[in-house]
Amino acid sequence: MSNLQREELLAQRRRLIEDVEQARAALPAHSVRPWQWQRVEEAEEALAELDRGLEALEPA
Repeated sequence: MSNLQREELLAQRRRLIEDVEQARAALPAHSVRPWQWQRVEEAEEALAELDRGLEALEPA
């Protein structure tokens, strides 16, 4: 993997971390709606998938 590809993936990772943080911050203190929780879960899943992809591309 080239350095440019790695940097692009890391930039995408930073954006996903920001998405997760924003989704969590948007949750109300009570009475969370299913779509609000789903937004958090989807952001966390996307981040986890990207992390797995980065780990798979790292040389052993």
